[in-house]
Amino acid sequence: MKNRLSVLGAAAALTLALAGCGSSSTPASDGGASESAAPSSLQEIQDSGVLTVGTEGTYRPFSFHEGGSGDLTGYDVEVITAVAEKMGVEAEFQETQWDAIFAGLEAGRFDVIANQVSITDERKETYDFSEPYTVSSGVIVTTADNGDISSFDDLAGKTTAQSLTSNWNDLAKESGANVEPVEGWAQSITLLEQGRVDATINDELTYLDYQKTDSNENIKIAATTEETSESAVAVRKGSTELVDAINTALEELRADGTLAEISEKYFGSDVSE
Repeated sequence: MKNRLSVLGAAAALTLALAGCGSSSTPASDGGASESAAPSSLQEIQDSGVLTVGTEGTYRPFSFHEGGSGDLTGYDVEVITAVAEKMGVEAEFQETQWDAIFAGLEAGRFDVIANQVSITDERKETYDFSEPYTVSSGVIVTTADNGDISSFDDLAGKTTAQSLTSNWNDLAKESGANVEPVEGWAQSITLLEQGRVDATINDELTYLDYQKTDSNENIKIAATTEETSESAVAVRKGSTELVDAINTALEELRADGTLAEISEKYFGSDVSE
C-alpha cells in the first residue's frame, strides 16, 4: 500500500521521521532556545569516562523500561550503549519527555540524543548528526473496519493523533488532516480505538513492535510511505570530533554484526541500513 510519497517528495524539508523522531517547523523545544551550551568535547567525555545520553524511556521498542519499572532498555539504548563501549566510555542516560529533549541537549544536560531522531534539513541547521543507525518507513494506522482511508490524500479533512514536534505531525498537516495533539503512540491508539480520531501517522517499526506484543486486531496499516526515513544520534552543533568518534563506532558495530544483532532482537530484521 505504498500509494503516497508526493507529499514528502514535493517538500524536501519534510524528511520522514520516527515517531519520536522530526519537525519542519522548529518549536521552542526543538532548536528555539535563545542560548545553547558549548559543543560537547570528545576529550572531556573521554576524560570523564561518561557519554551522557538524552532519551525518553517511554518509547517502546526504542527506549523503555521493561514492565514499566525495570531497567532502561530498547533498540536505541542498546545501540548507543554499544557505541559508548567502542568509544571506551560508559553511556549514562538522562530520561526526559520528547517535547523537551532538544532543549535539554541545548542546555547541556546531555551530550547526545539517542531516541530515533530523524535527520532533516531543518534540524541539520541547528544540530549535528551521526551516520544513521535506523532506516524505516511511515504508515497511516486506522481502525480495522475503516474503509475511508487508504492513502495520504484520504487524510484531508480527517483527524489524526500526533505528537506536535514530530515529522509525522508535519506530514499529517501537509496531507490536509486536522491534528489532535498527543504525547505518544499509546495515547494515539487509545484515541483511535475510542473513535476520537480517524487515524495516526507513525513509524512502521513502532506499529510492528506493538502488534508483536499486543496483537491488536482492532487496528491496521492503511497506507505506507514509499520513501524511507533515517534516524541518527543528535549532538550540539560544532561537536565534530564527537560525531567522528560516534561514526567510527557505528562503522565498527556494522562490520562486526552488532547492529544487525540488535536489530534482529527487536524487529526480526536488520533495520540499521
